[in-house]
Amino acid sequence: MNQNQDQDNSQNLVIGRKPVLELLSTTPHKVETVYLLERPGKDMLKIVESCRQNRIKYKRLPPGDLQRIFPGNHQGVIARVFFQGFCPLETLLAGTQHAAFPLILALDQIQDPGNMGTLCRTLYAFGGQGIILPKNRTAFPGPAASRASAGALEKTSIAQVTNLARALEQCKEEGFYIYATGMNEKMTNLFHAQLHFPAVLVLGNEEKGVRQGVLKRCDSVLTIPMSGEFDSLNVAQAGAVIMGQFLRAITTS
Repeated sequence: MNQNQDQDNSQNLVIGRKPVLELLSTTPHKVETVYLLERPGKDMLKIVESCRQNRIKYKRLPPGDLQRIFPGNHQGVIARVFFQGFCPLETLLAGTQHAAFPLILALDQIQDPGNMGTLCRTLYAFGGQGIILPKNRTAFPGPAASRASAGALEKTSIAQVTNLARALEQCKEEGFYIYATGMNEKMTNLFHAQLHFPAVLVLGNEEKGVRQGVLKRCDSVLTIPMSGEFDSLNVAQAGAVIMGQFLRAITTS
């Protein structure tokens, strides 16, 4: 772990049993993950129970792994915190329905915080409404993502969900069209597609793309035609191109 990563971690950690328990009791929506010793004592049971009640992810780790996260007196418990706080998906959807640019990004296991931040910056610049993140295998919206976003991350509503596929079903029930990026037999050329609003745009993992279970919940799969030597773009670049086309569609309709 390099110095910058240490600084990023320390800025988003709450250390010790009492501080973490207090955080879980007062503002659980700000807690992203709780790390515990793999064999926690009885005094940790309240923390585990609070995580379960609030549906907060917790991990049991050996002492060495906890020391790597925070090389100090952590008392066997560390919470990683998104101080801005995640918003409920229902709140994000309600705020998007009648917005001037009613577009939400859903990031399917995007693991590079730089890509997350860059996408957030583009979305915010265009007037998009927010981001949906799955809890697992996803970059943390901390300082690294914030730097890449040039401060847009702190101004963007972010909903964290346990199951992205089910969250997309909820979006569809609320009248949202679901678009994904990728290559399959049903793909549509982005520049020929008729785009509908309100919309959710799903962008996939840097290497694997959008997962099949998530793709099944999408109404359309958009592809960017390539005429040069490369057959794909970085996810942040592709997202910017597609968001630009959505903005064009809403401003010329």
